[in-house]
Amino acid sequence: MSTELSAGTLLLASSELLDPNFVDTVVLLLDVSDEGALGVVLNRPTALPVSEVLGEWGEVVEEPEVLFQGGPVATDGALAVALASPGGENAAGFRPLWDRVGLLDLETPRELVDGSVDRLRIFAGYAGWGAGQLEAEVAEGSWYVVPGLVDDVFVGDTRELRRRVLRRQPGDLALQATRPADPELN
Repeated sequence: MSTELSAGTLLLASSELLDPNFVDTVVLLLDVSDEGALGVVLNRPTALPVSEVLGEWGEVVEEPEVLFQGGPVATDGALAVALASPGGENAAGFRPLWDRVGLLDLETPRELVDGSVDRLRIFAGYAGWGAGQLEAEVAEGSWYVVPGLVDDVFVGDTRELRRRVLRRQPGDLALQATRPADPELN
């Protein structure tokens, strides 16, 4: 399996990855360059409503209307991942990444965004890797690298996201969806 590391690619934590920040996670890559990579964890919702932290943005985020723990880096900041409405890719504050998915600048006045974004999810913090670090982690077997779908980013119930993504993969990788957390207890 040789999916390219690029915006829109998903990283699925393998059973070899023991870092508590990433156990059983699904990470959406937002940017990959020679300097490193940046992404957000898709399946770690918090209990904190977006409206309590970012006011009116709470009215437009996807269900559940909570902040997601995007990763261990800069958790006091927020990244907004949005799905542009058809033709909304050039809207104020929107930076396209892949397909119609992009980053939305939360400093943009909301009235300029209304009608240009179909779906929105906000993440506190992000996951980051330095130059060559992610490639090394993939090579050592810490991550499965698979293509992402728009629905993966905005799924309502994220508890089974990792298993669902694994199940749709070809070959032996799909079998990882049925692997117990501790094979010795099987």
